[in-house]
Amino acid sequence: MSAPTVTLLRWQFDLTWSLFEYHLERLAPEDFLWEPAAHCWSVRPGADGTWTPDWADTEPDPIPVPTIGWLTWHLGWWWTVTIDHLRGQSPPERADVAWPGAGEPTIVWLRTMRTEWLVLLDRLTDADLAKVATFPWQNETDHTVTHTIGWVNAELMKNVAEIGQLRLMRAAQPRSSSNAA
Repeated sequence: MSAPTVTLLRWQFDLTWSLFEYHLERLAPEDFLWEPAAHCWSVRPGADGTWTPDWADTEPDPIPVPTIGWLTWHLGWWWTVTIDHLRGQSPPERADVAWPGAGEPTIVWLRTMRTEWLVLLDRLTDADLAKVATFPWQNETDHTVTHTIGWVNAELMKNVAEIGQLRLMRAAQPRSSSNAA
């Protein structure tokens, strides 16, 4: 990446990721499935043992409050799809992106995606950056790969803030023997 704009986008990504690391290092496995509200989206074990995220094809009203588990699955899903698009590969269907599970499996999954993302960014040329992006804008032709990189930073920043806020809210909950989870 040689373009000054992408250098700035890489810096922004690294800054956002450093904020994420602050929370990743402090997440406990029980944080991932803590439901902060009655109307909530999470990831739930399916009959075969794989984790299935709650989902609706039409955004519900009111929007459910997500768990950290759901947010980390969501982050992994859109990032997997974005990486595949930029590599020119067919991305998996949403239902085929499995959440690895609470705690270390998900943290490793996300850190691995970060590494893949940085390798991908470092290989992009100025010509690559100017190409029309195919994701997340399916039918538009005025967004480039540079726009996609900016979108990843914004989406990551949003997800990191949500995960951090949920972690802090859970940590602030009074602990007793009846609500220790």
